[in-house]
Amino acid sequence: MKTTLLPLALIAASSLTAQALAYEKGDILVRVGVTQVSPDDSSSPVLVGGDASVLNTRLAVDSNAQLGLNVAYFFTDNINVELLAATPFKHDVNLTANNAKLAEVTHLPPTVTVNYFFAEPSAVLQPYAGVGLNYTIFFDEEFTQANQDALGVDDLELDASFGLSAQVGFDYMFSDNLGLNASVRYIDIETEATFNAGNVETVTIDPMVYTLSLAYKF
Repeated sequence: MKTTLLPLALIAASSLTAQALAYEKGDILVRVGVTQVSPDDSSSPVLVGGDASVLNTRLAVDSNAQLGLNVAYFFTDNINVELLAATPFKHDVNLTANNAKLAEVTHLPPTVTVNYFFAEPSAVLQPYAGVGLNYTIFFDEEFTQANQDALGVDDLELDASFGLSAQVGFDYMFSDNLGLNASVRYIDIETEATFNAGNVETVTIDPMVYTLSLAYKF
């Protein structure tokens, strides 16, 4: 009898654990961790004052990692909407010809995404994919002092950008409330850079965004 009851008890306990880990309509997930923005940058040749001999090169934007915050709400057991936020990302803008630092820019890329979760709501591992909309605002844009002096450029300004985004990721729940999240996201970011030499340069950043965080379910 004991050997019969033991497997039944284990099965029952496993079933209760799975039910406790379920994602359900109305659940709220809060994720906090590290988010890295890695631009796949490109631009047209940069010509200062219309003189190709002064600055005939392209722009490259380096990567940056910041504290990431993600809040998601489940409209059904398998579908949620999430908001990606973070502390401001700061990037060096370099010239591809010699990797010289041209400027610094800071931006915030809040992104709203609708995700579909493929596993049963009770599963411990919850892979998902989603699509959404990004709005990126740039601020604190400035050329380095050396470039301002040598090239006579100033008043750098980057326009805000609207674009689509797509992501894949997973949650792995350690308990009813606590889990680990990892995601990879593509964001369509394209902006126009203007400065006092009368130039308008189109810069396509299109970053991959990598996030690793702890998740807490309410």
